[in-house]
Amino acid sequence: MKKLSIFLIIFLSSLSAAAWPGMPMPKLHVEGRWLMDEDGNKVNLHGFGQTYSPWFNEMGSKWNNYNISECLKYNKDILDGVMDRAGWKMTYLRMHMDPYWSNKPGVQTTGENDISAFDFQRFVKYLETVFIPMAEYAIGKGLYVVMRPPGVCPEKIEVGGTYHNYLKTVWGYIATQKRLTENPHIMFELANEPVQIKGTDGQYGSGTDACNKALTQFFQEIVDIMRAEGCENILWVPGTAFQSQYAGFAKYPVKGKNIGYAVHVYPGWYGSDAIEPSHELGGSYGGGYDSFAAGWKNQIEPCAAIAPMLVTEMDWLPSKYQASWGKSITGQMLGQGFGANFKLLADRTGNIGWMLFTGPELLARFDGRAGTNGNYTMYNDPDGCMWSTYHWFNEYAGVELPEVKNVDLYFSPRGIKTSDEAIILTGSSKGAALIADRGLGFDFNINGEIEVAISDPDVLSWDGASFTALRPGESTCEINYSIDGTPRNKTLKFISTPFPILNGYLNPSIWETGTFDETTGEISTGPYGFAGWTYGSGLDLSEYNYLICEVENPGGGLSLRLFDKDNYWTDPYIIDFGNRSRVVVDLKNMKSNDNRKVDPSHLYIIGFWTYGGHNFKIKQIFPSNDPNATAVESVEIDNNSDGPVYNLQGVRVASSISEVKASGIYIVNGKKICK
Repeated sequence: MKKLSIFLIIFLSSLSAAAWPGMPMPKLHVEGRWLMDEDGNKVNLHGFGQTYSPWFNEMGSKWNNYNISECLKYNKDILDGVMDRAGWKMTYLRMHMDPYWSNKPGVQTTGENDISAFDFQRFVKYLETVFIPMAEYAIGKGLYVVMRPPGVCPEKIEVGGTYHNYLKTVWGYIATQKRLTENPHIMFELANEPVQIKGTDGQYGSGTDACNKALTQFFQEIVDIMRAEGCENILWVPGTAFQSQYAGFAKYPVKGKNIGYAVHVYPGWYGSDAIEPSHELGGSYGGGYDSFAAGWKNQIEPCAAIAPMLVTEMDWLPSKYQASWGKSITGQMLGQGFGANFKLLADRTGNIGWMLFTGPELLARFDGRAGTNGNYTMYNDPDGCMWSTYHWFNEYAGVELPEVKNVDLYFSPRGIKTSDEAIILTGSSKGAALIADRGLGFDFNINGEIEVAISDPDVLSWDGASFTALRPGESTCEINYSIDGTPRNKTLKFISTPFPILNGYLNPSIWETGTFDETTGEISTGPYGFAGWTYGSGLDLSEYNYLICEVENPGGGLSLRLFDKDNYWTDPYIIDFGNRSRVVVDLKNMKSNDNRKVDPSHLYIIGFWTYGGHNFKIKQIFPSNDPNATAVESVEIDNNSDGPVYNLQGVRVASSISEVKASGIYIVNGKKICK
């Protein structure tokens, strides 16, 4: 067996900047992929946001009519409530310079993305009388301040366009204001939620190479204007798709010193769990930790490898509380739910600062008192963001927490136990972490060293935080670790298969909300929807010539689609079933509708599109070098073992070897997978 001795990669060594009220605030700078202080300590910021307009200050119930003194009085009191009365260990404030102040009164607009009412002189006036005073007050409370421009990006932006020129005007002026640029505790987030950009190829979109080039050029021009005025403050650059796409910055980084990237993370994004629909992009049931980790690896980790990242919008609460933008639960690390898995991923990456976008008036009312099951409120529900985050921020700040009641090594999905067999999607990963229970109702991840011995490294790899299935097959892992000096071990058998027709693997809602009944095998997509599998690391089928798929009840516009880009809104290879029950994909000669060659060596999404409302079943789907192959072949039974038997689609075909012997059940591709 191949043996790897490696640290479980979960970093808690980065500091939460120790700058509570009354303490000196160190000057920060960007060094490589880290935000650092002057003593060389790595720093991650943790915070919340404020918006200074009547509507966002408790829906107009506290002040109105451009009343500066009442605005400042209310918002200063909220800051006092968060930092002093509630005692949150926050280290940064994200400040929205709301267009309420800079828009001409009475001019009708279509929303915050409409800049037609922008009045530069009003912006200058209220920057001086509202935003700078609030920034200075927040700094006095021990908070670094991240200022964002008025409003949000329109759906489509372009280099040299109207909105680009608007941002240049705003930031060009701010870069000349010494009260801001000579204050090292103030930073700037250059835009809010770009969606699509006109690429260098003339096409609007996001995530393509042409769009990534254009996005970097868009913000590079703003950065250059600010630096030319002598502004050396830390700048946070947003990505497209509502600040969810960042892989392009690894190839085309914004150049200059003190550059980081501002991220938004909501339930349902990056493959995360949204127990209920959430925010602009919508939400659907995700794949738990594994799906979230795959999306994180594709979009966040490439950028985090070159620069620090700061989450400037994120929260989650069950919808019954009606008090958050994101609708989900804290859940369990390596299991279902959003919050706990986000924290695990952020800590593992190491250089991710983050915040809660929950209303600051709610944060100010937090009292730290635990609730009881059945009587939880939004403030103390362990599945809400406030209760868990309050204690996680204390953990970052070094505040003493309740004693650990239990700690153990867990795998995703969370239910895997010692000596279990675990199906793993080929081209995807499963996480591992040491997780502690402190009796607060949610998880804490901790550091620890483990050793992993892999029986077949051609099938499976281990990177210190997750196992990745490289090709179909089986591999046994012997895992040794220690907790408080006590040696422990586990044995786990991974079964790597590319097309498991099982809940948690086959997603009926990759696009639109569909259904999948594991018992009957029936699948139905939503209207013009898509069901199938996603492969975080990319599925390599290049050693095969064909992919063969057979279904029951074709119709409803059913087609099989293969994507070689990790984005559903790209052009896949498509083969229609029509009235056929069997299709054969020539993997070596796949072309998209745009006549682009589709590469079988890295397939990220494979599945089925329909008009919706049509039930079908997958009989079998498998790669082969024979276009006439059938996947059912006889197998040799191991007389020394018994237990459940699965085919290579991950479907349990028998409850025991004895049943196989009695019934003559066969297993796909001549491969026996059983205990």
